[in-house]
Amino acid sequence: MRIARFSIDGNVAFGAVEGDKPDELVLDIIRGIPFADFELSGTKVPLSKVRLLPPVLPNKVVAFARNYAEHAGELGNEVPETPFAFFKPSTSVTGPGDPIQYPSFTSELHHEAELAVVIGRMCREVPRERVKDVILGYTCANDVTARDVQRREKQWARAKGFDTSCPLGPWVETDVDPADLTIQCTVNGLQRQLGRTSEMIHSVEDLIVNITEAMTLLPGDVVLTGSPAGVGPLNVGDEVAVTIEGIGTLTNKVIKRG
Repeated sequence: MRIARFSIDGNVAFGAVEGDKPDELVLDIIRGIPFADFELSGTKVPLSKVRLLPPVLPNKVVAFARNYAEHAGELGNEVPETPFAFFKPSTSVTGPGDPIQYPSFTSELHHEAELAVVIGRMCREVPRERVKDVILGYTCANDVTARDVQRREKQWARAKGFDTSCPLGPWVETDVDPADLTIQCTVNGLQRQLGRTSEMIHSVEDLIVNITEAMTLLPGDVVLTGSPAGVGPLNVGDEVAVTIEGIGTLTNKVIKRG
């Protein structure tokens, strides 16, 4: 099931995305929320008539760095022996079609296409064999990074945590195996990144086990799993799209922060 969060006529709701052709997609409005028992209302609206929002509003976004060997190498970094986590605040999250605001404190903004894991239930110290039980589904993410600030400041709070630095969407796919999916990024229609999730050094299971050893994850929290090689610059006016096999495409345009 593809679960989207959307607004229509000033109201916010969740809906199940139905259909295969982009211009014929409809939303069956959900009664309840996707983190508990819910049912489909049977009330359907065309996707073209709504505004898609970030599919979840996470309490926290836990991101893992250098989880693809070629990406670590292209930036001159060693591959970490164990998963290497950092945080993006909830205020960094933005949705499909929303602008990425180019901050005034950087001159080197980069895209990083990533598979995002959406947590479906409160969990801590999750054993490997139960990881699937705590996951609602998967979505596309762009870990937008102020690369010059990242190099200069070492600590990544500003470089990766600024407003609009975490586009998510277009929806959560609950029925996909994340083990070997194509992940790509295009800028203005030209391919920049192309990889497969099977190239991850640490699997989704590894990452969930690792972070829940330290902290509780809540329903709607998001775990970013790292980016394949090919990260590169974004400029004002660029349109950047992250596409993941079996999930969909997340598209955003870069604008100057006003």
